[in-house]
Amino acid sequence: MIDFSTFAAGDGTPVYRQILFFIKRGIVAGTVRDGDALPSRRALSALLGINPNTAQKIYRLLEEEDLIHSHGGAKSVVTLDAVKAERIRAELLEQDAINVVRSMRQMGISKADAVALIEKYWDSSGGDV
Repeated sequence: MIDFSTFAAGDGTPVYRQILFFIKRGIVAGTVRDGDALPSRRALSALLGINPNTAQKIYRLLEEEDLIHSHGGAKSVVTLDAVKAERIRAELLEQDAINVVRSMRQMGISKADAVALIEKYWDSSGGDV
């Protein structure tokens, strides 16, 4: 069962997108794996304090991306393979990169300074950043 205990909404993004992002981050991190079950739509709604229609939308979008498979009356299950996991990883990395570049441009940081900053933390963080 996917563990939603560390999910915390609140960055201003619609909650359904935050939950999708949480699940996709879990896929990339390896905490969400092929065959993992999701709570029922009703249980997810109660667990996260979201509207049941929002839970329904999340499951529908995951099904459309072929990340879960639902059977009528049965649990929804994550369906992953290496290709899907890599697609999700690339999607998340691209979005993160776009957000960082956008923020740096808005602050007036030059490309050279942005690269230098990334190199500084890349080289010194040891994975702690």
